Amino acid sequence: MSDEQKNGQPGTGGRLPLVPVLLILIILGFALFGQKGILRTLQASRHHAALEAEVQQQEAVIQQLKEEIEALRSDREYIEVIARRELGMVKEDELVYQFAQGSDKGSAEPEPPVSR
Repeated sequence: MSDEQKNGQPGTGGRLPLVPVLLILIILGFALFGQKGILRTLQASRHHAALEAEVQQQEAVIQQLKEEIEALRSDREYIEVIARRELGMVKEDELVYQFAQGSDKGSAEPEPPVSR
């Protein structure tokens, strides 16, 4: 006689019932791949760390710009350096020598000094 006939219930025969196994697989699927699953959480954690690093970098840039603003407001020497470098300004009593840029070093005539 089979197991089913002996006690009126189907025998498992060493196999797991199908419904609990499917239920466990579905739960694992949601745990891994669901909207709040492990993989999504890890991805969000990595993204959060990258954003934190970017925020720190931007805060450093902001601090540097604040220091530059303060220097432009109060440091006359810094203002002079910026005016010379970016605007090409010179003092009234200075002479500026302009050199020709090119591959022929000896062929270009030197330009006379410019007094500004």
